[in-house]
Amino acid sequence: MAVDALTDVAGVRVGHATRTGGGWLTGTTVVLAPEGGAVAGVDVRGGGPGTKETDALDPRNVVQKVDAIVLTGGSAYGLDAASGVMAWLEERGRGVRVGPDPSHVVPVVPAACVFDLGRGGDFRARPDAATGRAAVEAAAASAVGSVVPEGCVGAGTGAVAGAMKGGVGTASAVLPSGITVAALVVVNAIGAVTDPETGVLYGELFQGRVRCPEERVHEVARRRLAESAARHAPPPLNTTLAVVATDAELTKAQAQKLAGVGHDGIARGVRPVHLLNDGDTVFALATGARDLGDGPLALNEVLAAGADVVTRAIVRGIRAAAPAEGVDGGWPTYESLYGGAQRL
Repeated sequence: MAVDALTDVAGVRVGHATRTGGGWLTGTTVVLAPEGGAVAGVDVRGGGPGTKETDALDPRNVVQKVDAIVLTGGSAYGLDAASGVMAWLEERGRGVRVGPDPSHVVPVVPAACVFDLGRGGDFRARPDAATGRAAVEAAAASAVGSVVPEGCVGAGTGAVAGAMKGGVGTASAVLPSGITVAALVVVNAIGAVTDPETGVLYGELFQGRVRCPEERVHEVARRRLAESAARHAPPPLNTTLAVVATDAELTKAQAQKLAGVGHDGIARGVRPVHLLNDGDTVFALATGARDLGDGPLALNEVLAAGADVVTRAIVRGIRAAAPAEGVDGGWPTYESLYGGAQRL
């Protein structure tokens, strides 16, 4: 049964490792591919990215499949979480075979980070290899097709969107062909996720008609957001990350195209986007369980759905965010500001 999550792509699992309290407000999320790996692509558009092994996904290069993708807090320091995932995969003989023995493998684990340093109070509290191992172990222990926790978990633990709390969201869609397309997003943007005139989430405006918050509610929310922005000025470094997955059979070049179109979904839900101090990065995974279809334009439906599920995942991540009390007062959540504003 579909759960409207990245795990609706058969065989894909998601695990979170979350650290809060005692100066911590960060974590790591691992997307674990099925046994045998998945074709992957990436598109980096933010001006300040923090990534690992993204060059391996270039269609011109030798690596054909990956076994996991890591999304992590901790800025560039947090990329160390990928080492823990690599070690876990190596222990199971998963990776690129580089020697005569089956254990001679090098796992290729693309990773990207969001900036959340110091948001829990301790600048040095950030994910490491142990955090990555905990996240991949959580993914491996989860059942196929299981519900994915959303909000302030994993890489979304310390996420912030504009002046309000961000988080992890996920969504999926099934095409008329039977192909599944899904996304998981870590919303940690410099740009806003709400229309300043109405308070409505940009992503919900794109999806259809919405009920605008009452004017008095919006005025109170605007005041609280202005106070939050003033407390946290100057604007911090941020990044929105996404993984778009499908069970269609794609080439590396097609996967790269899917990752690129995924940025359209971010641009619908966050404004402005892809700034110099964002590190916006989208990965794509294709498990190859279903035939894409005939003709040069068969990919179009998958691309369109990829952008749509990214936008929906952004909305869900913002709505699922819970209050986070940091040493400087924390950030309000969308639900605490506009809980009564619902889609029609």
